[in-house]
Amino acid sequence: MTGENITRHLVSWPFLLYMLVEIIIFCLLLYFYKEKNANYIVVILLLVALLGSMTVVTVKAVAGMIVVSIQGNLQLDYPIFYIMLVCMIATAIFQATFLAQASQLYDSSQIASIGYILSTTVAITAGATFYLDFTGEDVLHICMFALGCLIAFLGVFLITRNRKKCVPFEPYISMDAMPGMQNMHDKGIAVQPDLKASFSYGALENNDNMPEIYTPATLPIVQEQHGSKGVSAPPYRVLEHSKKE
Repeated sequence: MTGENITRHLVSWPFLLYMLVEIIIFCLLLYFYKEKNANYIVVILLLVALLGSMTVVTVKAVAGMIVVSIQGNLQLDYPIFYIMLVCMIATAIFQATFLAQASQLYDSSQIASIGYILSTTVAITAGATFYLDFTGEDVLHICMFALGCLIAFLGVFLITRNRKKCVPFEPYISMDAMPGMQNMHDKGIAVQPDLKASFSYGALENNDNMPEIYTPATLPIVQEQHGSKGVSAPPYRVLEHSKKE
């Protein structure tokens, strides 16, 4: 696969028509995805598939030119080699970006099944248009190839359909595990302390109904006069209780 052969395929009218249709579809999908917030899984994965078709074309071209160069016919001096190399890297980066966005919105099983079907279909179409893979093939071989693709698509769909979703771990303490607190998962009930419990969180005990024995005692201040002058009396006196016989 030489640089001249790749250039001739690149400017052929079937591939130019295919590129025109693909660019129009890609721009429309990107407009609805960015401006209209059409975050559907088919839209995102179809963007990935369209980019992947160009990645397939460029990877095959770059790999073919490197193999021919190793065999002795140097192809690295053709500008088409570096154009294909840049397109290969750019499309791979944008594919990874869209796949990362899809993985944040949808389950990996859905992305694997739908993405495989769309990417394989678009990549086969791009390769058949650019490299003329089905040129000279009879109808039986083409039908058998299509049947094999359908069986592969059905197998991927069946494998990923019954995949169980992983329940994420929630590192929190349930409020119903604390005494006097209501369950935070009840229907529309605010999380408030239970006033009927023996202890209410954040509240002080009411002392209005406490017994009188807990009231502070007051000491009467009595000033006594002593016989000796000049000696001041203490500000209080001790009350002596007499025993009743």
